[in-house]
Amino acid sequence: MKSFFSSRKAAVAAAVVAALSLTACQTPAKKAETPVAAAAAKPVAQAVTLRVLGDGLYELAYSSAASALYVASAQSFKEVNGGILYRLDPTTLATKGETHTDLKNFGMAIDEKGDTFYTTNSLDGSVSKVDAHSGKVLQRLALGGGKDKDGDAIGAREMLLHGNELYVGRVADPGFINVIDTKTFKVKTTIKNAGKWVTGLIYSPLTERIYAANGGGEILVINPRSHKIEQRWTPGDGKEYLLLNMAEDPATGRLFVTDDSKAKTTLVFDIHSGKVIKRIEGDALGIKFNARRNEIYISQRESKKVLQLDATSYAVKNSWSFDTSPNSLLVSADGEALYVSLKQAFNEDSSTKGADSVARIALK
Repeated sequence: MKSFFSSRKAAVAAAVVAALSLTACQTPAKKAETPVAAAAAKPVAQAVTLRVLGDGLYELAYSSAASALYVASAQSFKEVNGGILYRLDPTTLATKGETHTDLKNFGMAIDEKGDTFYTTNSLDGSVSKVDAHSGKVLQRLALGGGKDKDGDAIGAREMLLHGNELYVGRVADPGFINVIDTKTFKVKTTIKNAGKWVTGLIYSPLTERIYAANGGGEILVINPRSHKIEQRWTPGDGKEYLLLNMAEDPATGRLFVTDDSKAKTTLVFDIHSGKVIKRIEGDALGIKFNARRNEIYISQRESKKVLQLDATSYAVKNSWSFDTSPNSLLVSADGEALYVSLKQAFNEDSSTKGADSVARIALK
């Protein structure tokens, strides 16, 4: 049976997600056979449990209410329609359930209670609302915003859940940010002129501002009450940057921002002045800050490593090497574990060299 996911769209999708990696009709979550799941998860080092899971893995979310680790999957970009939302045991990584979706899943955001999470269906410019207990897709919202030059929907990449508002960054030039009212699940406003490709979003409790990174090398400072862009920061050195993912240490007012393509570095901004106070050289994709351990974690797709840094000295305390490329990161609620999605390389025909994986690193 011929797939409706065209070869041209597959090639474009593979190129976009490779550059910007992170980000309803469904089958309700179902239980997997325990022996298969148990056999698939295995320790690869004393502190690491690795699970080969499936194709097209991207962001992760932990639900304390459901005691589950969710993993967004776009499945294969070659001759495969739709995606999967995997529900895993957060300790063993055994499969507890699966939801098969008609659209591909990339970014994830979860509410504070852990009852509901959202996933971006990036290639279709939409967002899905999912019950974290059952894995059932509750609602789907087509964001609109027009088409790109090839006639495809404007991509929806990263999300930020702040109060009753869900911010969704759109990959366009110029980019924009949709603000969704989570109570009505409708777009309430749009923040326009957000630069080329909105790639990262984060909220600072210190400044009570939202920060958006873009592919033009800017950090936008947004007032969540007025939804206005108040400032635009740049690294200030005249070089080109494609800024991606962010993390913050609110105790010291530092904003960490990665660039995995043009500059191959992690920038540390003073969140009060908007000035760069430190550069951590090396390829850098995902980044997380762990306040309980005063540590920074960086995924290096090119080097196939995950770094554990002391957040004060920036010294590398530990690193973990993998056979495939680390992508998205998630710190556990207790700060004692780090989850990583690991991706296979793409072939020329948009297929991959194997299934993607998930790793759980016990932090010591």
